[in-house]
Amino acid sequence: MALEHAILVSLLEQPGSGYELARRFDRSIGRFWTATHQQIYRVLKRMEADGWVTAEEIDQDGRPDKRSYSVAAPGRSVLTTWLREPVQPESVRHELAVKIRGAAFDDAAGRAALIAEVERYRADHETTLHRYQTGEQRDFPDSGALDTGQRLQHVVLRGGIAYEQMVLAWLDDVLDTLHGLGR
Repeated sequence: MALEHAILVSLLEQPGSGYELARRFDRSIGRFWTATHQQIYRVLKRMEADGWVTAEEIDQDGRPDKRSYSVAAPGRSVLTTWLREPVQPESVRHELAVKIRGAAFDDAAGRAALIAEVERYRADHETTLHRYQTGEQRDFPDSGALDTGQRLQHVVLRGGIAYEQMVLAWLDDVLDTLHGLGR
């Protein structure tokens, strides 16, 4: 997937400025596709030049004007083509998993350092899970009253929650195993 596709999806959900789009990436799309503000602005400019999006200047009292972007017909066509293409499963490259296997060739001090690293890694995933769950409570308080787009957003978020829960369970198993090696 290219950043362009994530931007097109976000703009079809709700048109907005580059700043608003970057905030949406930070809040929701960023759960599964990350981009810096600079990348988003650079891609928006290219997409506008290619005719995929249009921009409207909006006056703001007391603040600089902003450009609000919407998806144009060519952009919708590009997205539709991409949506219908098959998706290849991602190949997993997990550096921590290789380090865990490599712990068999390290001493007790190395395993202690690995335990600290796994605990740090686990804390990061715990923070992400909490952020997803907070977002779910904020954005989907009444799952029975969701429209099609919201239902699809929610199912993606639930996948992220399930993934983080799985990673945390695995990391707990890793920590139990590593601690058990010292006994």
